[in-house]
Amino acid sequence: MTFVRDVECWLSGPADPAEFPYPAVVAEYLRVGKHFVTKDVLAALDHARAKLPVGSGPGLLRLRRFLDIALDKWDGCYDYHTYLALPILAAPTGAAPDEAARDRDRRLLHLLVDLIQFELAAHSGATDLLPVQRPDRARLAKRLRLAVRAARPALARCHPDRRVTVTDPLAAADDLRAAVEVTDAERLDLRLSMLPVYVIHDEYLFIRVLQMYESTFALLVVLLRAARTALAGGSAALATGHLVRATEALTEAGPLFSLLATMQPESFRTFRAYTEGASAIQSHSYKLVESLCRTPDPDRLGSAAYRSVPEVRRQVLGGQATLDQAYRRAVDGGLLTPAARTLVADRMGGFAAALTTWRRTHHRLAVRMLGEAPGTGYTEGTPYLGAVRSLPVFRTVPPAPPGEPSAGPAH
Repeated sequence: MTFVRDVECWLSGPADPAEFPYPAVVAEYLRVGKHFVTKDVLAALDHARAKLPVGSGPGLLRLRRFLDIALDKWDGCYDYHTYLALPILAAPTGAAPDEAARDRDRRLLHLLVDLIQFELAAHSGATDLLPVQRPDRARLAKRLRLAVRAARPALARCHPDRRVTVTDPLAAADDLRAAVEVTDAERLDLRLSMLPVYVIHDEYLFIRVLQMYESTFALLVVLLRAARTALAGGSAALATGHLVRATEALTEAGPLFSLLATMQPESFRTFRAYTEGASAIQSHSYKLVESLCRTPDPDRLGSAAYRSVPEVRRQVLGGQATLDQAYRRAVDGGLLTPAARTLVADRMGGFAAALTTWRRTHHRLAVRMLGEAPGTGYTEGTPYLGAVRSLPVFRTVPPAPPGEPSAGPAH
């Protein structure tokens, strides 16, 4: 097999990460799907991983992460994070809110543009990858229109001088692709973060949308932590500013559900048969968002929801401070004026409403795609989502009524 010979050739040299045959590896995975990669291919990759030199340079770190992701089923550690290749797309650690927001905007645009490129290539016949159950032209046009719509807020912030004004979906998608710049390193990470389990066309869309939501929740974690810190210091203005940005980020991500809804239910039901062991219940970033708002109730903390994210559970059991606690202490300690207290509660309520809307939309889409079928990752599927969609986000303040977001940025 050519692929195996490429890996063996690489191993015969100095094993330079920059020379690793990424294109051949990714092409093989896309040709058959991760679930169906043959044992000789997996053994060759495992041998390559064992021969990696010691070190922590960016190229070596990328290769090590990629091989761990490519070999997750071989290793018996396949889960939601390896399915989405999240270690490759990880946001910078310790980023300040502004930096985290810029990183999320750029990542969102890159993922959307990559999705558009794949859809256009498949439509034009420029690629034969993931050939099964491709969408018809009407579904494709709707998908591209929604992708451009989802990109507009981030595009306006990252490239205020570049706009997509044409109305034809295919032309607009092509204009968006031309408006967004991607470096060689970023392009490589995009390639390495797409290892679907099967050869169904719509799995590409599914993976990219989930990666976009993970990027959004990673930003929310940064913003909620910053709001918690600001409240602990009695700064209502800073706290409300972070909460408004968090609400806006989650609201702006709403159209991604519409984009995901263009996935064909029969396609989803086909490829999900090979994703057993991976479920969004294992999302660290989502559980961090939830647990930063308030401490989960004991029964939820002891359930599969949190036992699926042991690192987050340990943080909670270790006394992780929450926004609920910070707000209550700021009020009890006299750190907030009555007006500031009302304003902070309003912004917290706005975020709670946005998160509750996200949960309910998630549940509706899951029911549309799956009905009452069990979930992957050994979860209960849509009944689980239905049970948790109305969990209180905060205990100290109620959510804003539906359709009534928080009053806007604090000045």
